Amino acid sequence: MNSAIRFILNAEEVSLSDFSPTETLLDYLRLRRRLTGTKEGCAEGDCGACTVLVGRLIDGRLVYESINACIRFIGSLHATHVVTVEHLAAKDGTLHPVQQAMVDCHGSQCGFCTPGFVMSLYGLWLSNAEPDRSEIELALQGNLCRCTGYEPIVKAAELVSQTRPSALFDPLERDRAEIMAKLWTLKSSSETIVVEKDGARSIIPGSVEDLAVALAEAPKATIVAGATDVGLWVTKQMRKLDPVIFINHLTELQQTEVDDAGITFGAGVTYAQAFETLLIEIPTLGDLIDRIGGAQVRNAGTLGGNIANGSPIGDTPPPLIALGASVTLRSTEGTRTLPLEDFFITYGKQDRRPGEFIEKILVPKPHEDAFFSVYKISKRRDEDISALCGAFYLMLDSEGRVGETRIAFGGMAATPKRARAVEAMLLGQPWSWGTVRQAHDAFDEDYQPLTDWRASAEYRSLTAKNLLTRFFLETAGAPVHLHRFETEEV
Repeated sequence: MNSAIRFILNAEEVSLSDFSPTETLLDYLRLRRRLTGTKEGCAEGDCGACTVLVGRLIDGRLVYESINACIRFIGSLHATHVVTVEHLAAKDGTLHPVQQAMVDCHGSQCGFCTPGFVMSLYGLWLSNAEPDRSEIELALQGNLCRCTGYEPIVKAAELVSQTRPSALFDPLERDRAEIMAKLWTLKSSSETIVVEKDGARSIIPGSVEDLAVALAEAPKATIVAGATDVGLWVTKQMRKLDPVIFINHLTELQQTEVDDAGITFGAGVTYAQAFETLLIEIPTLGDLIDRIGGAQVRNAGTLGGNIANGSPIGDTPPPLIALGASVTLRSTEGTRTLPLEDFFITYGKQDRRPGEFIEKILVPKPHEDAFFSVYKISKRRDEDISALCGAFYLMLDSEGRVGETRIAFGGMAATPKRARAVEAMLLGQPWSWGTVRQAHDAFDEDYQPLTDWRASAEYRSLTAKNLLTRFFLETAGAPVHLHRFETEEV
């Protein structure tokens, strides 16, 4: 057992054994290392002022992803390369091409958000040789600016795309082989790391088996993958977490398999990783992923975390329930699998026994003749939490009657929940406006939503009914194989 994590910070290899489970990367950079180019804006992963890149080995490749340092805990950095804005310019002060493009296009005014934008653009520049405007805008979803109107920043991204990474001026390209070798050495160690400070423990298990053992010994431990929600427990609620088990480094939980049964995602697969597979296998879900937070959130947040968190407004559970997904839970006593809809018991309570963790999620692919749609309703189109999210799965028989249907909503109850009464009204009936209109009345039997600042109970109830109407209008008389994703704003 080891008592220190090791990672690379810019050009320096770091060994760290004196951090608390809830110390954020942002605080470490600014307070301990005086790397103050990384800013604190919202402290909740929303504004992007704290954006840095984190490099990690994925399938033998060194991949750099933008993340929010304000909600990323130090304990999750083992065997990674953290890159801040200070690392971009040359030692003689010559700006990096990404920085120079921001200057040339007048992409900065007050300057507070500029380092975060630079790092997001840098991540895009490294991964996409010729981004179009939509890809640029997607990469900047998680960065907010009150000054520029974004147009000069988009132009900077277009300008710098004409220059490709070169060892002559790009530090990551110049040192890539050396960085990969160091990270490979760090990653190949299978030792469990336990760091204790002021009586609070950070546990970084060496394997999934070690994770099961650690959780058996500390069943009340908080499991942290991307920390896109847990991070706010600390920065907004000031909660003390002890112990914390970090799992984002476990490659065994980051595997994706596609077969006749569907898609099996490891619980540690991030939204960004799932996106590539879903765009091919279930495009509807792939498009939904693009509206989960900004790129920084999608690079860190995981499917397993979104499910285990049990939020009634989580984006992925409604469509996964509508598709008939199941989850496999694991502990030292073995594994068990249950339908995803049965995993959610009540608000804040899931069917996860002491010592268990989510190991994988099986998502069946829609039948080739099925209709499947999901609608996310939010006040802001991008990077916003759902007011409600509705998912619809429908199979018609040879006579045009409803043979199979699953309807699930988030934001309408204390948990993600199926509309059982609505489904019962539809089953066996002609897929017609009369049937749909009668089914509207059953929504009040299924759901009694709350009023909060995102939406009123009346709005949620009416919108849920209208989404069923919309699904009907889009599918009645439409060709089969309709897998559509539509978006709406409140």
